Amino acid sequence: MNAPSPDWHAAARALRIDGRALIGGERVAARGGETFDCRSPIDGRSLGGVARGQAADIDAAVESARRAFDDGRWARKAPAARKKTLLRFADAILAAKDELALLETLDMGKPIQYSLAVDVAATARCIAWYAEAVDKIYDEIAPTPHTALALITREAMGVIGAVVPWNYPMIMAAWKLGPALAAGNSVVLKPSEKSPLTALRLAEIAVAAGLPEGVFNVVPGYGHEAGEALALHMDVDAIGFTGSTRVGRKMLEYAGRSNLKRVYNELGGKSAFVVFDDFADTARAAKTVAGSMFFNQGESCNAPSRVFVHERVADAFLEVVAAEAPKYAPGDPLSGSTEMGAIVDATQLKTVLGYIEAGRSEGARVLAGGSQARVESGGFFVEPTVFDGVTNAMKIAREEIFGPVMSVIRFKTEAEAIAMANDSSYGLQASVWSDNINRAHRVARALKAGTVHVNQYDEDDITVPFGGFKQSGNGRDKSLHAFDKYTELKTTWIRIDGE
Repeated sequence: MNAPSPDWHAAARALRIDGRALIGGERVAARGGETFDCRSPIDGRSLGGVARGQAADIDAAVESARRAFDDGRWARKAPAARKKTLLRFADAILAAKDELALLETLDMGKPIQYSLAVDVAATARCIAWYAEAVDKIYDEIAPTPHTALALITREAMGVIGAVVPWNYPMIMAAWKLGPALAAGNSVVLKPSEKSPLTALRLAEIAVAAGLPEGVFNVVPGYGHEAGEALALHMDVDAIGFTGSTRVGRKMLEYAGRSNLKRVYNELGGKSAFVVFDDFADTARAAKTVAGSMFFNQGESCNAPSRVFVHERVADAFLEVVAAEAPKYAPGDPLSGSTEMGAIVDATQLKTVLGYIEAGRSEGARVLAGGSQARVESGGFFVEPTVFDGVTNAMKIAREEIFGPVMSVIRFKTEAEAIAMANDSSYGLQASVWSDNINRAHRVARALKAGTVHVNQYDEDDITVPFGGFKQSGNGRDKSLHAFDKYTELKTTWIRIDGE
């Protein structure tokens, strides 16, 4: 028999959070004694005070991480030993699944069913996958003349600064932690001030699972304080950043102003979803784009927010999309049946509603949604919104909204669709829908995006890289390629003298 579902509201009432930083394996208050109030977007309730980390706290965390790296308590362990510890960490994440899921939902507003089934599960799988991978990666011997032996080895960098966003707090952290820790680095993680709770709990779980003190540190705080201090720190060897393109530019600037640390940016997106008239199952394409666009309240960098549909099938396509949108109407995130939850905070709510108003003022037509929802709850909710009559020049088609807002643009020819899809500063993901195999390959090759889906969207696996072209950044999370970000290649050249 299946275990009964928890009473999430009762669990939320009983929850007591520890908002202190975790440095050197211990929970500690911010050195300045300051905190910020962590509030839930579900209803505005205070979840408690969280340490407001600043430069002094980052200094302490980096010092702890450097000491742990230099004395080899983690970096010099055999790969099989690191693997064993990380697998215990992954198992412990699953053992704490209810607590972690509740923290994630209360903190950033996503439905509890997805916090459990997607976020917690994917976090544990990511840590376990990199644990399993670390003792299966071989170094190289170069094809040199017989008088030399050239060894090419991967070495851990040292101290990695990880700065992650609020939309998938656990998953984004795991995408940095998995390869960085498996390779032997120490990590200082700065979670978003909008969603710091699961990061703090993950670090505590990691220490309990046997990760040596100082190897994984978490300093919550604001981006312009703790985040900037981490990126400018002279003893941080690399930054793994996921967030906005605006802040990604700052990360590159901070590296230039400090020690030229490596910066791997995984940034925003305005992904194109292109539907041709030769794709027979228009309804499936329409249902897929609705599900992908409104998942996680549209707060996904890869959300298919620009939908290009051939004019011959556009009306039929939009009829299905308009019928699907209300199925994602916002509900109580602590209810197991809710499909779409709350926008992360009042600031983001205002941003999303501002884009909806901009779409109306520029002449686009609201086909579904378009308003704030569940106002009486005290939380931040927006109806799933679909615009028709959008042009590629409109603000809602150019800028990343990070909310449940879909823009539909009609096209006549394949060349026009490709040109409009590529007419963006972003290049994270895209999708092509066609039953013509030649067209599918042709258009997929022509689209400037890190991932191009064909006749599907959002199918995903830890074994494939995630990242984009252009201003969507240079970082590649997931897959074995992620090890490239957190290791240095060293050549050791040995002269072999003859007898």
